[in-house]
Amino acid sequence: MASRDIIVIGGSSGSRSVLNHILSGLPRELPASLFVTTHVPARSPPFLAEALSKSSSLPVVHATDGQPIERGCVYVAVPDHHLLIIDGTMRLGDGPRENMARPAIDPLFRSAALSYGSRAVGVILSGYLNDGASGLSAIKACGGTAVVQQPLDAEADQMPLAALEIVSADQVAPAVELARVLTEIVGLDAPGAQSPPGNLLLEVEIAAGHRLGSAELRQIAEPAPITCPDCQGVMSEVRGEQPLRYRCQIGHASTAEVLEARTREVDKAMQVALRIMEERLTLVHRMALDARNTGRKTIAELYEARVEEFSRYASVLRDAASTSVRNRAPAVQDDE
Repeated sequence: MASRDIIVIGGSSGSRSVLNHILSGLPRELPASLFVTTHVPARSPPFLAEALSKSSSLPVVHATDGQPIERGCVYVAVPDHHLLIIDGTMRLGDGPRENMARPAIDPLFRSAALSYGSRAVGVILSGYLNDGASGLSAIKACGGTAVVQQPLDAEADQMPLAALEIVSADQVAPAVELARVLTEIVGLDAPGAQSPPGNLLLEVEIAAGHRLGSAELRQIAEPAPITCPDCQGVMSEVRGEQPLRYRCQIGHASTAEVLEARTREVDKAMQVALRIMEERLTLVHRMALDARNTGRKTIAELYEARVEEFSRYASVLRDAASTSVRNRAPAVQDDE
């Protein structure tokens, strides 16, 4: 029988030290291949492989497009490309960002589920929001194995908690135990293949760079009254998915939780802009009064015109902020 020899690992904030624990504890002759995706800025230098190699008994390299997969190696995603594993080779996909990230964790996990089924082992580490939960669900749906870092052990527990809400994990362990857990799993036979979910192939192709059209999007999603924060296009709700996810026609994808987080960031930005505008309005109004009181009529008229202009801007920002608060009020009440 085939073995569980494809290990895909996803992490974000707080995952670097966990990766060091894992790689330092794995045996040199591990009969498996490992693939690591963490959230890195698009223009950052590719340094993670070199950093991880210092604590690893296995060779650690950055993934290269078209590179054959070898056992006993660790491959790390490079900035600004989704890492995909397809039929024995690696692909660096230039598809749209997912959950605000490229590389994102979900595309790697989905590609492992599609190509390797029950041989795939998905590992979710520390991080914010819920990237990776959908991909881990795909691995489980294809007969693979789900491993999650113990949330209480994680620096950022949101990703582990989100994964555990969606899938029934085969193993939940703290960082210091994950190497042992993975070594034991690799020694197990993989069960028989299971049919992948119907939308899995299309989503892997999107991450690879396939241009999504409206007809194809309708095969997996229904239009929703939500605007894509990346391209301002209409988003569609992916059918039958947990966690709740959306894609636009360009292909940008976000879970509902990520979209909500971005909305909160916009709210904060509006509040800051309103505060700055009201401070400027107060200052210019005072300058206009001072010019009037000191007989500088022309200067006073200029400042008064600016007061009217700033008042309009402040009114628009105030209305937008109030609308946002009203729309979010039910969610706040539910949280309370």
